[in-house]
This record gives sequence, C-alpha cells and structure tokens, in this order.
Amino acid sequence: MVKFHDIKQNTDYWHQLRCGKVTASQIGKIMVNYPKAFSDPAKRYATQIALEQITCKPCSDNYSNSEMDRGHEEEPIARKLYEDENFINVSNGGFFEDGDCGVSPDGLVDTNGLIEIKAQKFNIHYDTVRKATPNSTYNWQYRFLLKVTGREWLDFVSYCSTFPKGKQLFTYRMYAKDMKENFKKIDDRLAQFFKLVEKTKQTILESKYDYRG
Repeated sequence: MVKFHDIKQNTDYWHQLRCGKVTASQIGKIMVNYPKAFSDPAKRYATQIALEQITCKPCSDNYSNSEMDRGHEEEPIARKLYEDENFINVSNGGFFEDGDCGVSPDGLVDTNGLIEIKAQKFNIHYDTVRKATPNSTYNWQYRFLLKVTGREWLDFVSYCSTFPKGKQLFTYRMYAKDMKENFKKIDDRLAQFFKLVEKTKQTILESKYDYRG
C-alpha cells in the first residue's frame, strides 16, 4: 500500500524515510542490462540498500557537484514558470513510500499528475527540443515515479536559463497507461534485485570477520 508523506525534500527526515529503499533516482542502475546480469553499479547499490536495511541509517555520501547545486537553485524558477504557463498550482512532491521502494517527484499537479524538472545545460536542452523527447537517460526514473505514485501522467520539464525567454521551458507529457509493459519489467527486475539484497545482507551478517586463528 502506497503511503504519502507531505514533507520537505532533502531534510534529515526525508533522508531517513528513503533509507533502505529503492528510489527513482537510482532505479536506472538496476534496470541497466535488463534482463541480463546486474551491472557493478547495481551491485554496489544492493550493498548500500543491504547496509541501510540492517543499520537503519543512510549510508550514501550525499555527493554534490556544481551541476547538482545549479539544479537545486533553478528548480523553483522552472516550477514557477511551469505554473504561470499552464495556469495551475504545483504542490509539494513529498515522498511516496511503497514497501521497499520510495519516490520523491518534484511536484504534484491536480489529483492525477506529476512533474519532474531537469535544469539542463544549453546543449542538452537544445537536444531535447530538437528531438522533441526527454533524454533517454531518465526513462526508467519517470516510469518508476508513475508506477510507485499511481498517478496517471507525468510532465517532464526541461529548463535552461540561458535560452531566450519563451524558449526556456520544454514540457513533454507521458502517461502511465502507456507503460504497462515497462512496469512489468520493473517488477521482474526488482524481484531479482531484492534477492541480491537479501543475499548481501546474509553475507554481511554471517561472514567471519576475525581470521587471527
């Protein structure tokens, strides 16, 4: 059963809620190579999830860089522009919890929609506009957001402050009804992934740690 937490993202409580759960920002690591063997990043992520489930403490390093910082700074600007252009209000995305999975959309729209904002470099924004579709890097993230939240649609929003006014925002809508096969793939892959997590937990808890004789 999905539970919604109306909380501010990137707070200590938000990080604790995410602890030990597969999140939308990381689902791509799991889905890479599907249906073949898990990649090394997926295996490292399984170790992280295993440790977090054992200790109940987040063990991510909270890595940040200038691009991520810029994204956090420009996201509110993009959200306001989206609201103004569409004459709607975007409410807090909070945190959706579903068992060992959890997602934090950038915002909720009406009763059925989501938005996910990417503050892009000019070249990526240009490619997005030219191809008239979101960067495929984020495909599984969007699918997972729709699957976990149960919402009907998601607006991908690409924002670039260096583009001219009126051209800074690109919006592409995708629908959950078109993703049923992808949802099945996610379920199948997660079943395999959580088996790996359990095996990793067993190794952590049952291995010998002292070889001094």
